[in-house]
Amino acid sequence: MTSHAEERPLTVDELAARAGVTVRTVRFYSTRGLLPPPVIGPRRVGHYGREHLARLALIEELQHQGMTLAGIERYLQQLPPDLSPQDLAIHRAVVASWAPDTVETVSREELERRAGRALGDDEVERLVAMDVVRPDGDGYRVDLGLLRLGVRLLDVPMSQEAILAARAVLIEHSRAAARELSQLLRGEVSERDARDARSLSAHMQPLVVQALLTTFQRSLREELGEWLTRSGAR
Repeated sequence: MTSHAEERPLTVDELAARAGVTVRTVRFYSTRGLLPPPVIGPRRVGHYGREHLARLALIEELQHQGMTLAGIERYLQQLPPDLSPQDLAIHRAVVASWAPDTVETVSREELERRAGRALGDDEVERLVAMDVVRPDGDGYRVDLGLLRLGVRLLDVPMSQEAILAARAVLIEHSRAAARELSQLLRGEVSERDARDARSLSAHMQPLVVQALLTTFQRSLREELGEWLTRSGAR
């Protein structure tokens, strides 16, 4: 389910605030073709949507990986033009899997800047409950890889209990999958020298993450489709 706030078109100022960038940056990316053009509404005002947010998040992740602007342009040009925001989020998750853990201690002001929006005390408490941030003296220890996801969950019309239960399910089953996959990989590299083993591991990690994400996305789509079909038949 999508919240009303996410469905409402955004102005360029609102898009920049939600993405945690400047309006100048949004317009620069648009002129380079990294963002699709906005929908022009009344009074010639450009309207942006979830796809623009998802593309900005992917661009930001590619920058965190040290990719140059030319490299980002080539990466985005290789993507199908009709990718949904969900598909773009999967690409971002795969790119993020290349990076080491990015946990930093930041101030409340910096936390809100990284989140791309103001955060009320209750929202910060929800992020703490989701283990996205942890109080640390006068600041917060924040997992930057999870922060954007956690902020998006703040707008999802689900109870805190349901979100935490879903997180527990994901952790349990992802760890089980990771354990079995690592055993398979160890079997493949057991006869290789250390250099070959490290090379295989580095190449396999993003591929395995992408395979897991794609498989899970398809499975979830099928499960939800069957549930909606059964519900509609009643």
